[in-house]
Amino acid sequence: MSSPNATPSPRTVLTTGAAGGLGRAFAEGFAAKGDRIAVADINLEGAQETVGKLKANADVEAQAFAVDVTSPESTTQLAKDVAEFGGGKIDVLINNAAIYATVTRSPFEDIDPAEWDLVMGVNLKGPWMVTRAISPHLSDNARVVNLSSATVFSGSAQWAHYVASKGGVIALTRVLAKELGSRGITVNAVAPGFTLTEASLGLMDNAESYGVDRGSIKRASQPEDIVGATLFLASPEAEYITGQTLIVDGGRQFI
Repeated sequence: MSSPNATPSPRTVLTTGAAGGLGRAFAEGFAAKGDRIAVADINLEGAQETVGKLKANADVEAQAFAVDVTSPESTTQLAKDVAEFGGGKIDVLINNAAIYATVTRSPFEDIDPAEWDLVMGVNLKGPWMVTRAISPHLSDNARVVNLSSATVFSGSAQWAHYVASKGGVIALTRVLAKELGSRGITVNAVAPGFTLTEASLGLMDNAESYGVDRGSIKRASQPEDIVGATLFLASPEAEYITGQTLIVDGGRQFI
């Protein structure tokens, strides 16, 4: 029996889409808690840059992995590699990889079917494919957090493919919660509002003030706000919360 004062072994946390933006912020947030961090992205160079930043700021175990979240072969290889990195298990999965800033805004009648398929492939098929591959390696009582979007609840004109893909993430979250619950694994979604990441700042000139007047809390959302919610859902304190979607938008909308 271990001593009650023994230092717990670090969890293995896999974050997809972690070459920058929220994914990098998630990696930093979990690293600050002493976790072992697997950084995955289709942009391997960016993922390696994230690992470099983690190791420069803290004594942390971190490794970068290349993955195409839409590919069965790539996600299967990722699962094997990350499980090996984690000593045979994965404790937290953050499905963050998504297409966002490059999505073309168009009336629904004008959306290119090829772009529709691309957005659905990365944003919705991706979390399914990654969780499917990772599932055999998830530890009992593991945590899965999927990134949705608050736009699902408000709608966003000329963005049907993006909003629909993120709505699908919420539906997928509920099914996964049912199917993985017998193993003590929780599956929840976080739905951020407009958050000041590099991608968001590049979308418009007034990004820092966009939507602030509509919120109950009169400031722009920072990546740390989304990280805090995700850390909670991945914590032992959230072990009886599953299948839920937590909107983090400063109180712009309530459901």
